[in-house]
Amino acid sequence: MRPLKATDGDLAHPYRRSGSSEEDKDSKDENFRYLALYKAVDSGDLEATKKFLDQHEGALSVSLSADGDTALHIAVLAGHVDIVEELVGRMSAKEVAIKQKYGSTTLNFAAIGGVIEIAELLVKKNRELLKITNDHDQIPLVVATLYGHRELVQYLYIETPIEELAPTKNHGSILLTTCIMDEFYDIALDLVQRYPLLSIAEDTDKDTALYMLAQKPSAFPSGTQLALWQRWIYKCIHIHSQKAFLNASGDIERPLEGSTHRRSFTKRALHQLSQIFWKGLKLCVPGITSIYELKLTHLQAKKLLTCICQEVSYLEDETKLEALIKKAVFEGVKQGIVEFVTEIMKHYPEVVWFYDEKDRNIFFVATAERQEKIFSLIYKMGAKKNSMATHWDRDFNNMLHQAAFLAPSSLLDRVSGAALQMQRELQWFKEVESVVQPKYKEMINNHFKTPRALFSDHHKKLVEQGEQWTKEAAESCTVVTALIVTIMFSAVFTVPGGYDNSGVPLYLNSNSFMIFIISDALSLFTSTTSLLMFLGILTSRYREEDFLQIVPTKLMVGLSMLFFSLATMMITFGVALFMVLHERIAWVSFPIILLASLPVTLFALLQFPLLVEIFLSTYGPGIFDKPKKPWFRSGLNRSSTRCVR
Repeated sequence: MRPLKATDGDLAHPYRRSGSSEEDKDSKDENFRYLALYKAVDSGDLEATKKFLDQHEGALSVSLSADGDTALHIAVLAGHVDIVEELVGRMSAKEVAIKQKYGSTTLNFAAIGGVIEIAELLVKKNRELLKITNDHDQIPLVVATLYGHRELVQYLYIETPIEELAPTKNHGSILLTTCIMDEFYDIALDLVQRYPLLSIAEDTDKDTALYMLAQKPSAFPSGTQLALWQRWIYKCIHIHSQKAFLNASGDIERPLEGSTHRRSFTKRALHQLSQIFWKGLKLCVPGITSIYELKLTHLQAKKLLTCICQEVSYLEDETKLEALIKKAVFEGVKQGIVEFVTEIMKHYPEVVWFYDEKDRNIFFVATAERQEKIFSLIYKMGAKKNSMATHWDRDFNNMLHQAAFLAPSSLLDRVSGAALQMQRELQWFKEVESVVQPKYKEMINNHFKTPRALFSDHHKKLVEQGEQWTKEAAESCTVVTALIVTIMFSAVFTVPGGYDNSGVPLYLNSNSFMIFIISDALSLFTSTTSLLMFLGILTSRYREEDFLQIVPTKLMVGLSMLFFSLATMMITFGVALFMVLHERIAWVSFPIILLASLPVTLFALLQFPLLVEIFLSTYGPGIFDKPKKPWFRSGLNRSSTRCVR
């Protein structure tokens, strides 16, 4: 068996090739002699293990492999709880703490495997195992966090002597950063509250807790994508702030409150109703528990961030303070974690004047990385906004130049279709253009490019892709709309029931016939409109500016008219069948309605989300959180001064 080899916070395979030595050669005979014990322990054969140990008294302390693994090491790493229990019962506390060749104890191996029952047996036998490190100076608790075993980490954290995690040792700093990476925020929060200095401590990789938290957008609401119903449930769930801590009790049905006898009868009744409500909601909505856990995670991460920022703000060394915050805040900006950036700005407002290695401030980086939530903070800067917007980087790129570069592909892929991606890029360029001073719109950089020229150069391919995507969508829809136009036009001259001798439809005075004619007319008119829109898309030119409103509007009108024409066509067809068959089959209306709604529903499920996205991106509130302008100006603000001769 091989121990964990993890240096500088990295994970390595617990097995490696051992070097040849004279001692290894001498031990081969002994290993062969105990091969039966090795096989019995490794395969989980408890009876064979007992039988061998009864026949060989000293076998428990014998090395069974070239790496010095005892039978207990092998059983622990194999995860056989019953064999571990048997072996531990036969061994002394000193024997349980034997290290193998690479310095790993049995508890180190248990931390790799993650079986909490095995760890409990070992700790109960010898608590000193909690403090014994391997050759990489890692205690079992740290090893367990490196492998992400949540339950085992929580157990070992409670059992490990707290002084082992003090800032004077490396264990606490490594534990804090790895807990953040594993999203064990309750443990990290408890650790920071016990030893606040760990907030500014560096682990063996020179990473701090603040920097690691900046790499976790999923720990905050801004980095979590939820559906509409999930957002509603998320807002409705109330979690007491005390539940963010490790030792907090209670669950989703039992919010943490004061003792029951101190509350009034009304509060107790409301509490019982709340329990019934949450239990019923959990049964009706399977995802309620996961949403609750998500909100709890966000609460824990927010409290952890606040604690860290408070401790960081106490630093008196300005150089160290700036280095600590600078690295973390620019990472937070790149990840788009607006809660992270605002919390740092709250404790250290000077962060807005920090510059990265390219001499860019946080709003330049937010523009380049297309993080609209971070960029929107510039509207809350007051007069400082003008100063930050008139900066330029080492290549003389101003803020508008940053918006002219193509967005990262990972962010562009979040928008459906190349046409809407181009629209999003234009929206960014227009928004930044409204912030910078007029002369900066014509400023050239080191490559003698103005922002507009740079935008055109970097978006040529996206314009071509947007044109191709739009035309392909229009071509597909044109075929469908042309078919609907043909069918609806011919349906007028082949009405159900036929005509009398004078050419008057037989069902002319029937209400069903009027529904048939109106639906047919509506379907014909809307499908013709849709066809003309798609033909206009196929024949129109595609300039950059057209993708801002013209192209999306045409596509939106064409799709909406196509959807309406399809729905009215199915109504027309259904009414026609009803008129022909209702006298013979009275219940025919129900299956007709059911079957007619199927294609309409299918079209809505496939195309309606795209239609909604086009509408919101073109005519919605926008992606930027700008201050709202007043709808009207009060007449009281008019100047009341009069000219005096």
